[in-house]
Amino acid sequence: MQPTIYLFFKGNCLEAMTRYAEVLGGEIEGVFRNADAPDPKNRMPGGDDMVMNMSMRLGGSTIMASDNTEQMYDKPQGFRISIPAPSRAEFDRIFNALADGAQAVEMEPDETFWAERFAMFTDRFGTPWMLNFEGKRAQG
Repeated sequence: MQPTIYLFFKGNCLEAMTRYAEVLGGEIEGVFRNADAPDPKNRMPGGDDMVMNMSMRLGGSTIMASDNTEQMYDKPQGFRISIPAPSRAEFDRIFNALADGAQAVEMEPDETFWAERFAMFTDRFGTPWMLNFEGKRAQG
């Protein structure tokens, strides 16, 4: 069994997920918009461009997402997407790309007792992230 991350956005799902695919090397597998619904009763509230469901393959995982209307949207809380960077250079590249325009940087990139580099931030789309590069501190 492998869990799937499912994210909700306030009308900018396509932009956010496309950005994540570009930065993280993911592949968009499918996008279904309101306009794609064969019957109006199968549509979600909102316009034709609202994303009903979107899927991105990231390594062996899938991240799915959709848009929500202002009334249905809840700010993400109580979780973060954790990304293990394979190198210090990749850590810096990913952090700089995803934290650009961030709503908040809760922990600036820094050394910790478990990692050479670690950061926590909420990107401009409202998605909370943790980025980790263990480096020489990797266990094993």
